[in-house]
Amino acid sequence: MLDLRLIRRDPDAVRAALARRGDTDPALIGGVIAADARRREIIPELESLRGEQNSANAAIAAAKKSGEGADDAIAKMREVAGRAKALNEELVTVEAELNEQLLQLPNLPEADAAPEDTVVKEVGDAWNADWVRDHLELAGPNRIDMERGARLSGSRFAYLRGDLARLELSLVSWALDHLAGHGFEAVIPPVLVREEALYGTGFLPDTEQQIYHLEADDLYLVGTSEVALASLHAGEILEELPKRYAGFSPCFRREAGAAGKDTRGIFRVHQFDKVEMFSFVDPATSRDEHERLLSIEESIMQALGLPYRVVNIAVDDLGASAAKKYDCEAWLPSQQRYRELTSTSNTTDYQARRLEIRYRPGGAGSKGTEIVHTLNGTAVAVGRTLIAMLENGQQEDGSVALPEVLRGYGAPAVLAPADA
Repeated sequence: MLDLRLIRRDPDAVRAALARRGDTDPALIGGVIAADARRREIIPELESLRGEQNSANAAIAAAKKSGEGADDAIAKMREVAGRAKALNEELVTVEAELNEQLLQLPNLPEADAAPEDTVVKEVGDAWNADWVRDHLELAGPNRIDMERGARLSGSRFAYLRGDLARLELSLVSWALDHLAGHGFEAVIPPVLVREEALYGTGFLPDTEQQIYHLEADDLYLVGTSEVALASLHAGEILEELPKRYAGFSPCFRREAGAAGKDTRGIFRVHQFDKVEMFSFVDPATSRDEHERLLSIEESIMQALGLPYRVVNIAVDDLGASAAKKYDCEAWLPSQQRYRELTSTSNTTDYQARRLEIRYRPGGAGSKGTEIVHTLNGTAVAVGRTLIAMLENGQQEDGSVALPEVLRGYGAPAVLAPADA
């Protein structure tokens, strides 16, 4: 949610920043300003009427105590009470309108958010060979069982079996240890959340079509543990910053509108596991923290031996909460192109303002509070990382050499060919 003080102070600058995104009705800013102005008119009027009510009540009490008639005072009290009731009802309506319009506004992009997708760097060899296989061919149906997954749950579900299941667990364990070395506390969060958590993180009212809703319980399945991690400190005042968490959870996405796109294998599925980084930081350090999260994502890609590139994502392709976003895209030799593996976003104060998460700039015991900044970054999107490891580790005979860093976590050195 945007800062109302900023909108009041410089509405033209806010309009210009939102115009860069290209996805916001400029009239919304005018509506916010008008509703906010009327709200600020009503509040002192209402306070004045409540003062008149108190005076009228005192006059009634005094008249009764002295034995004088209180009819005039009672009539005045009723007239004032009626005006106050009507004004309070208007205030409720205006505040609802203001909040509804604020919820529709996305975050302001940072000045260096790219006007179009911009490749920042490429690392490793984008290779090819005439014997290249894709991940399904390399794993085989005994390790990625799409047929039985579809029989159980429908299209775009799979069983991971045998060595692939063990490889996932080793990858997740290694990633959590790697992140612990960077100061991230491991968290296994709930994956069913209330509506306010999705509004708080900006996924509502922006991505309803992608979210599974359990109507009987009025709960939602998360598409990322970012939602639960952001809400970990909802409504709190933090005494110490930064706070960094690494959440591991299954994630669920409807993938509405994705029919016919990447439907082979486990690249785009309805259920997948992910390790997500989440940071609560002092606003003065959030840009540095964003670069830090990116560097950690890169360190994971490098440790796994994956060729990749970093892309500064176009401003008109940012999610509602992001002010700036980087993607790390791994090279997939079977497709001869880079595909998104991880992303990291600086959401500045947008989510924290909605979730009412504050901190004390002066430290514990100080009185003043400010809104924190929050950031998120994918450490490991498990399914896509498995794809990238299989395809980039493949040998001509169909076997797959696995990253050395995973061997101490139960992963084999080599996966045998699928037809062995």
